Amino acid sequence: MKPSRILPAIASLAFVVLAGRPAAAAPVDFERDVQPILTRFGCNAGACHGKARGQNGFQLSLLGFDANFDFEALAKEGRGRRAFLAAPERSLLLLKPSGRVPHGGGIRLKADGPEYAVLRQWIESGMPRRIPGTPRLTRVSVSPDERILAAKSTLQLRITATYGDGSTRDVTRLAQFQSNESAIAAVDANGLVKTTGVVGEAAVMARYLGRIAVCNVTVPMPGSVPDAVYAKLPRKNFIDGHAWDKLRRLRFTPSPQAPDHIFLRRAFVDIIGRVPTPDEARKFLADRSPDKRDKLIDYLLDQPEYADYWANKWADLLRPNAYRVGIKAVLNYDAWIRDSFRRNKPYDRFVRELVTAQGSTFKNGAATLFRDRRSPDELTTIVSQLFLGIRLECAKCHHHPFEAWGQDDFYSFAAYFAKIGRKGTGLSPPISGSEEIVFTAQTGSVKHPLTGEVLPPRPLFGKAPKIDPNGDPREALAAWITSDKNPYFAQVIVNRVWADLMGRGLVEPVDDLRATNPPTNAPLLDALAADFRAQKYDLKTLIRRIATSHVYGLSSLPNERNTTDTRYYSRHLRKRLRAETLLDSVAAITGVPESFDAMPAGSQAKQVWTHRIPSLFLDAFGRPDPNQDPPCERTGETTVVQALHLMNSEKLAAKITSDKGRAAQLAASKHPPAEIVDELYLLVYARYPTAAEKKIGESVFRKEGTTRRQATEDLLWALLNTPEFVFTD
Repeated sequence: MKPSRILPAIASLAFVVLAGRPAAAAPVDFERDVQPILTRFGCNAGACHGKARGQNGFQLSLLGFDANFDFEALAKEGRGRRAFLAAPERSLLLLKPSGRVPHGGGIRLKADGPEYAVLRQWIESGMPRRIPGTPRLTRVSVSPDERILAAKSTLQLRITATYGDGSTRDVTRLAQFQSNESAIAAVDANGLVKTTGVVGEAAVMARYLGRIAVCNVTVPMPGSVPDAVYAKLPRKNFIDGHAWDKLRRLRFTPSPQAPDHIFLRRAFVDIIGRVPTPDEARKFLADRSPDKRDKLIDYLLDQPEYADYWANKWADLLRPNAYRVGIKAVLNYDAWIRDSFRRNKPYDRFVRELVTAQGSTFKNGAATLFRDRRSPDELTTIVSQLFLGIRLECAKCHHHPFEAWGQDDFYSFAAYFAKIGRKGTGLSPPISGSEEIVFTAQTGSVKHPLTGEVLPPRPLFGKAPKIDPNGDPREALAAWITSDKNPYFAQVIVNRVWADLMGRGLVEPVDDLRATNPPTNAPLLDALAADFRAQKYDLKTLIRRIATSHVYGLSSLPNERNTTDTRYYSRHLRKRLRAETLLDSVAAITGVPESFDAMPAGSQAKQVWTHRIPSLFLDAFGRPDPNQDPPCERTGETTVVQALHLMNSEKLAAKITSDKGRAAQLAASKHPPAEIVDELYLLVYARYPTAAEKKIGESVFRKEGTTRRQATEDLLWALLNTPEFVFTD
């Protein structure tokens, strides 16, 4: 039989199945049949012809998200050599990927394979751009979409494409697969999932023609745990029930409650950013009331340090470079943020005021956001990431590879910021000292970068309020963002607060909410978001809800059935103290306050309004780079520099040995060495020393040639150089 006679039969292989009957023969449509092959075999990947300038003069759109561009590149560029109608088999589209001529990407297609046959038929049939009547792809699904698997087992995924006319096709062979946790469940190019011996969950993504489906795979711990174990666990609020449900699914068991002194220090550090005083520690440790932990949380939320500590966290995310924007504008911005937390301003109001800010940067600090971010595309990325947890940066140039957002979505969202006007001299780095007025202009538009089309403002999903033609489009955007019907708005902030208190977000990174990056406990995230909405977006109530749960109070010490757990909260996760918390704690413990340039005397590190204020201590412990764009990332890891700084810092030594410091006062007191040791342990660790520790501490005072003051200073220095001080347990 001649090859030309078998081509109609081969056309049915445009959708090849791994099992079952092949689809009926049909003409080859470029978008439906050709592009999936180019994507499946990596032709339009970022490392090949999908990169910004293509490869060797041949460029395709990244992952096939621009069908018109790709068709032009194949059918009309390269002097017809890429697709040669007169002799299809001599087309570069077939010669190179099949390895019959040199190809930098190697052999991608087998000459006797079904994909090669489909491409050949498309060329032979005249390379049509579109076959009339071809239905549009509407969605992609994966089967199964959820499965509990044993360690070292396999699961074959099946991907189904559904079209506008209701028809479906198995596209497993042409889909692309990726696991977000290959160490738990890896997936090969054909959709075969293989679990390892690691316990946990993985989201396996299947992508086909820009559509995504996810299969959630759970690998529980070997062995069994009676349901009664989980039924008996305490449930102080809804958080605990959702946490225990997840642990039961994975067969983890939680650690016991942390001792009182650990909970005390943890709560102080997490909620107000300082360690407790000895008097506060004594009072709490001596309290025998059953609800003392709940009362402690209420006490902390009422402290003035709460506002500065949490405002400092948000300043990280919003604070611009003072040398670029201007010192006075940044100072006003910082003051607006801190005032919002002192007033316990509802979070939805905080966001609305920020997104719609107008007026002078010298009078309304929130307007500084629009002095720093001056173009609609810059504002789009920060607003969507901070307040929705949606990272749109990729969609600025091409369709997001792991989500549904494309350039239309990005620039339609950016159009909400098109009418921002500014009066003033603008920016003049490195010294931008002038005032600027932000207002709503009469005109302004955003165009699609490829088509040049003027795009009207449109939300990423759902419906936004109508825009007043004479008003500010940002008003409609702010209403849509903060709406109770917008699930992302509440989810991203509760996830951020959860990460601050628990050491890890339910979603990591905390501002990257998407189907291909699912939460470790989706029901818990939904419940926290629903409760936050019901409580009128009160951040203090959210913090109290988390901090009074049984889960928050768990010990960090593992047991035999949760040693490998680092993300499901069967035990508390230790974390290094924030740079400002460490410095403020050192000042409080030594009794010698820190001094900062451009700050009033007695100011704390968490009150500093710009990272431009010099501090070797804060730099060593990972405060953000002042030149980095927000959202700013802190360094949470420990480093040799940090250890050396604590051991050798002249400023720290001066605080410990100061004549006005705590060590000098204790040494001059009438307290016996045993009481001095107790006081130092309460200062640094918020606990009394053990018998062995007390014995060692007292021995320092008996060392020959050591004065009482030297012994006190040496012991204090030693305690400050321990992991127990640097970390919250």
